[in-house]
Amino acid sequence: MSQEVTDCLTRAARGDRAALRTLLEDFGPQVWAHVNGNISAQWRSVLDADDVMQVTYMEAFLRIDQCEARDAGAFVSWLRRIADNNLRDAIKELSRKKRPHPAHRVYADGTGDSCVTLVEVLGAGGSTPSRHVARQEAADAVHAMLKRLPPDYAKVIQLYDLQGHEIAEVAAEMGRSPGAVHMLRSRAHDRLRSLLGAETDFFTRMA
Repeated sequence: MSQEVTDCLTRAARGDRAALRTLLEDFGPQVWAHVNGNISAQWRSVLDADDVMQVTYMEAFLRIDQCEARDAGAFVSWLRRIADNNLRDAIKELSRKKRPHPAHRVYADGTGDSCVTLVEVLGAGGSTPSRHVARQEAADAVHAMLKRLPPDYAKVIQLYDLQGHEIAEVAAEMGRSPGAVHMLRSRAHDRLRSLLGAETDFFTRMA
């Protein structure tokens, strides 16, 4: 069995999606049980283990080439870390009693200033936008990169960050729980930040 897992991990890391699905089917339930045991009754109306695992599996497919696990225990630990990060981010956002500080939120129609603000939030941890990035340049870059994100990641940024909908509205539109929306948004920001950082000088320009 251990050699079968090792072979499956090797194939998965090389891009074999069927191998990764097998790993997730075999070991995902262990991580689900771990997550389920860490969600308190306080949050169960807006978040459950299935929410966490849906985003965790999505991230596993996106990040499997970075996984260095060579046995079952290491793979479960890797998957659990992703799940724990997702759960932590969801609870952190759900715990906020007030609306986000304006510097952490983007409002408008998805063009111009709203895209500049999103770039600033991604690159400066939510500092007040300095408008160092031109409006059209930011809009072009953001929309180009959104096309390269998984559909759910792109959609949550469009609805919440660029169009200014409330979390409850986004959740209803996407057929997700509020907790799942927070997880999707956090991971979407991570991936968009990485793409913009690799292919533009926006963040260097802001430094």
